[in-house]
Amino acid sequence: MNFAPLPSVDVASVPADALVLDVREDDEWAAGHVEGALHVPMSQFVARFGEVTEAVADGRRAYVMCRVGGRSAQVTQYLVGQGIDAVNVDGGMLAWDGAGRPMVTDDGSPAYVL
Repeated sequence: MNFAPLPSVDVASVPADALVLDVREDDEWAAGHVEGALHVPMSQFVARFGEVTEAVADGRRAYVMCRVGGRSAQVTQYLVGQGIDAVNVDGGMLAWDGAGRPMVTDDGSPAYVL
């Protein structure tokens, strides 16, 4: 069986106003995340799939992110299979942080990648 190559981008190519879909777990999200990202942990993804389809209803591209890119690659593959414009963000939050892109926390504490 042949799989199409997974669409992916590096962190520098993620627009500031992009729809970032963060599939990390709650503790990872709490430590630090992209401001305005949609948080749907991979463990809850199927149950909360409607939130994702709603977010991309206007044809927006979803930039899928986890810690390093493994979980987000699986979710991206699933979304693309559902006909959704989704790309995996190479290197995930570690690359995002390493590139100096901004991160926030919900409680205002210093953000870091867990």
